[in-house]
Amino acid sequence: MPMSDVPAPKDFIRTIIDEDLASEKHFGTVTRFPPEPNGYLHLGHAKSICLNFGIAEEYGGICHLRFDDTNPAKEETEYVESIKTDVRWLGFDWGEHLYYASDYFDQLYEWALYLIDTGKAYVDDQTSEEIRASRGDLQKPGTESPWRNRSIMENRELFEQMREGAFGDGEKVLRAKIDMAHPNLNLRDPVLYRILRATHHRTGDRWCIYPMYDFTHGQSDALEHITHSLCTLEFENHRPLYDWFLDNLPVPARPRQIEFSRLNLTYTVMSKRKLLQLVSERLVSGWDDPRMPTLSGVRRRGYPPEALRQFCKTIGITKYESTNDFALLEASVRDVLNQTAHRHMAVIDPIKIVLTNYPEDQVEQMSAPNNPADPEAGHRAVPFCRELYIERDDFMEDAPSKYYRLRPGGEVRLRSAYIIRYEDVVKNAEGEIVEILCTYDPETRSGSEQAATTGRRVKATIHWVSARHAVDAEVRLYDRLFTTEFPDREEGSFLDYLNPDSLQIITTAKLEPALAELPPGRTVQFERLGYFCADPDGHANRPVFNRTVGLRDTWAKAQQVN
Repeated sequence: MPMSDVPAPKDFIRTIIDEDLASEKHFGTVTRFPPEPNGYLHLGHAKSICLNFGIAEEYGGICHLRFDDTNPAKEETEYVESIKTDVRWLGFDWGEHLYYASDYFDQLYEWALYLIDTGKAYVDDQTSEEIRASRGDLQKPGTESPWRNRSIMENRELFEQMREGAFGDGEKVLRAKIDMAHPNLNLRDPVLYRILRATHHRTGDRWCIYPMYDFTHGQSDALEHITHSLCTLEFENHRPLYDWFLDNLPVPARPRQIEFSRLNLTYTVMSKRKLLQLVSERLVSGWDDPRMPTLSGVRRRGYPPEALRQFCKTIGITKYESTNDFALLEASVRDVLNQTAHRHMAVIDPIKIVLTNYPEDQVEQMSAPNNPADPEAGHRAVPFCRELYIERDDFMEDAPSKYYRLRPGGEVRLRSAYIIRYEDVVKNAEGEIVEILCTYDPETRSGSEQAATTGRRVKATIHWVSARHAVDAEVRLYDRLFTTEFPDREEGSFLDYLNPDSLQIITTAKLEPALAELPPGRTVQFERLGYFCADPDGHANRPVFNRTVGLRDTWAKAQQVN
């Protein structure tokens, strides 16, 4: 059974759900994935998507996709559409259960009035700086606003005027009246509404006041009858506030919030703010740059969605923060691609071979397996002729004794073709080798009866491309974006640790003809080189391929050497 088909282990969240169903506290599960449409999703979101939608699949439940769109100053329809694309690409579907927090603006406004009418909310005239300064800290309590004891009638009147646009942005806010000395700073009279004149991507200019995220999140869950509200650990300190709202409002349901650790990876950053900085300062080509940890970035790099799902199962769900090794993610990518990716031949640093005893005008079609791990993948025809390209480092003129690839006096097998023997080299005026002259043995064609009866064996097999049929291509060799495991934890700016070698562009590549026909997004194995994905920048006359991942993890070894 492939790793990607292994059922998710029973973690503490699934144990809670089992208990709730067994006790008949709930008769089914309703979860949700609630992104803010203020940026592109990253690998950390993949963990939450796989958890929430995965639980719905396992328990025969429902998972909502809900956009928590409470800040129109930072939200865009572009982000909404990209998030939908990412969730579908990962293999999940919300069906008819697509929601927006903005669907509930009217109800949230009524509940804000309810808090005012019950003496549990007030309009504050302090500035955001004054509110921040009066909040106190973990060592000292906050100080009450001079406007905290306004009458219910005055608070209601002022809040209604806020909605009608009677005040300027930031001139007033609505705050919950809880406890300015509470040990949890989130309960020190949090802001519920602020004035913000910004056009909302769905409601337009209907509103000039918007609810804060903390006031919206839990009530949206309640309105949607979410049974298990799964959040990352940074929301643990917010849970008492969410519970306070549920206790003090006439909500139709009471979701149970459960926190789990977020996904952290070495050699990258997961902060939306820092990812935006990389994009806005043009340190990467965009949100879908294949070096970015965004889902659009890894998709363009060629990561299969099955690999991300497998990776999320492998790391599991815990209550403690940890950082996962980037190599573990790459191992999941290799595991899936080894089973699914077709094999092709490409030469990135070419040098020409001339088979001096091969007929000049002859062209043969060699049969090559598309994927040795999948016999049903079939075979493809690869043209073969007198002049070929091989990798430059597959030949060495002054080779050590244990160098088994092409060398003076030596022989190698060409993948799915013939055994060839070195004869001579051609050098230019500077003494550089420009051609390697070889002869081929016509009785050693791969798969032929003659080859089986000759019994000839060589110690190395190398890949090649027919020079006459080769397709010129650009190959982009992507590597890790940062040089250090924990760029967030180092001294100075995380930008100080950008890897200057995270992208190397090769313009000399030669590909077998079939690779020119691959659609963008298709990932294949370049034999002996790694996995590569066709990029949308390419076209039939000059395709572009991005390196998805190498055939093995060479990064750790290189770091040890350095």
